[in-house]
Amino acid sequence: MTLNKANIIDSIYNSTDLNRSQATKAVKTLLESIKTTLESGEDILISGFGKFCVKEKKERRGRNPQTGDDLMHETRRVVTFKCSGRLKYKINGGP
Repeated sequence: MTLNKANIIDSIYNSTDLNRSQATKAVKTLLESIKTTLESGEDILISGFGKFCVKEKKERRGRNPQTGDDLMHETRRVVTFKCSGRLKYKINGGP
C-alpha cells in the first residue's frame, strides 16, 4: 500500500486528540514548510528519519532515444533523500 496525504491525516486523526480538520491543517502546514525550505535550496534533516538534500545538476549532453537526435539537458535542481542509520536498521529487520 502506498502512503498518501489522506492516509497520514487519518493516522494523525486516529492517534491524537485532534479533530480531522486540525489534523488536515497540521499535515498541510508541515508539507508546505518542507516545500518552502527545499525551494529556497536548504536541506531538511529529520532526526531518526533522514535528510532531504537539494542538489545542483550541471548541463549535460543527451540523446532522444526515439529520433537519435543529440540534445542538451539544462542545469536543474533535484531533491535527494538519504535515510538515517536508525531507519535503515529498522527497515532491515532491527527491533
